Amino acid sequence: MSTSIIFEYPLNERIRTFLRLEHLFERLQHFADQFDPSATRVAIEALLEIAAITARSDIKNEILKELDRHLGTLSRLADKPGVDPNALAQVLGDLDDAVDGVQGMNSPIGQTAREDEFLKAIAQRSSIPGGTCSFDLPHYHYWLIQPPERRQARFDHWRHDLTPAIGAIQIALSLVRGSASPRRTLAEGGFFHEALNPEAPAQMLRVGLDASEASYPEISGHKNRFSIRFMAVESSGRPSQRSDDVSFKLTCCVL
Repeated sequence: MSTSIIFEYPLNERIRTFLRLEHLFERLQHFADQFDPSATRVAIEALLEIAAITARSDIKNEILKELDRHLGTLSRLADKPGVDPNALAQVLGDLDDAVDGVQGMNSPIGQTAREDEFLKAIAQRSSIPGGTCSFDLPHYHYWLIQPPERRQARFDHWRHDLTPAIGAIQIALSLVRGSASPRRTLAEGGFFHEALNPEAPAQMLRVGLDASEASYPEISGHKNRFSIRFMAVESSGRPSQRSDDVSFKLTCCVL
């Protein structure tokens, strides 16, 4: 059975930020739980990037606005035919819990990591190629060779004020992704474009492509329209747009 690769493209700045944070959260979670010091370095890099993104003062408000948007949209579905009231109640309850978690935070998202002197020293050297070597940051080198449980304890501390945001963003993106069904579409000559309904703004595009196609989509767009060029993967040289027709699955996530 062939494997399908999903490519996602955000259609507004809020979803763009959420997707970046989700990517970093997953990287942090994966590598922070490993014992190898090299994996710990990757987790630290992800944590520093999260701290930088969440330094924006509006991140918390953006999360709450997105959760409130979903609550309003889903609440209006309660009396619609075919809606499972139990499933709807579960989703609304999860959203309410996420709102309570974010609102209940006593400090800005990521503040623990941003104010940690140990992480500040690493961040200052990270912009220099190879700047976190053992001779540059002996304290960091010492910490990396400590027992895994000691490193894990520090990660748990740094992630404490990130956890509510992580959960809220995961719920919001899950609802967006599940808000529409994919449809089989054909890109003639490797190109596809389509207008969007401005009265029902799409949040995200999802392009499903068979891995055997040996190509990838270059997507551009905004709330009114979008276009997709399918690029052929070459063994060498610059990729070029495919000239043949490409069959793919397209999902316009509107919720």
